Amino acid sequence: MASSSSFSAPRSRSKKPLGKMADWFRQALSKPRKLPDSAESTSRDVSQPSSRDDPPPLGLSSALSRTPSPTHVGASSSSSSSSGRWSKDYDVCVCHSEEDLEAAQELVSYLEGSTASLRCFLQLRDATPGGAIVSELCQALSSSHCRVLLITPGFLQDPWCRYQMLQALSEAPGAEGRTIPLMSGLTRAAYPAELRFMYFVDGRGPDRGFRQVKEAVMRYLQTIS
Repeated sequence: MASSSSFSAPRSRSKKPLGKMADWFRQALSKPRKLPDSAESTSRDVSQPSSRDDPPPLGLSSALSRTPSPTHVGASSSSSSSSGRWSKDYDVCVCHSEEDLEAAQELVSYLEGSTASLRCFLQLRDATPGGAIVSELCQALSSSHCRVLLITPGFLQDPWCRYQMLQALSEAPGAEGRTIPLMSGLTRAAYPAELRFMYFVDGRGPDRGFRQVKEAVMRYLQTIS
């Protein structure tokens, strides 16, 4: 009996530390593991709903809605056209004397009937009835891109024609191609001294220089288109 009691005593002592170890394992398994700060902040951001006062996140639809709308096509075309050919009422103003009205009408018919469909100002046709002569002449020059001076003996003797010629030179003295002299029935010696720095179109050809006048006008219009 003594031997058996001495053998069972050590077994009862060995059970006690095993019970403590099992309790430690249970506590370790049941205790929540602490996450790193970055993981905790991420989990809070994902799990917690945003407040009503917080702005919504910028998604694809929000980014697209904030992009500026493209410029209207009509506005750009109108702005470009206003700075080109259509910025003035006429392409050509034909300056002529009263006795050269028939020749001026033929020139205008040629220019307006061409494929370019040039817009011409003819004083006796397009001037405002009752308007002052000086005002009408100045308005015709300022509202036209080019000025064709039909220089004939009657042109040199007409004070209003000379006034138009000087006015055209004063408005655009350095604009090459805007003022186009067309000589008809005059010698080279009779060419006005005010136009000596400009080449003139010789009206003695078969088409009386009309084609050269049209080409000169078209060249100038291309520079402003």
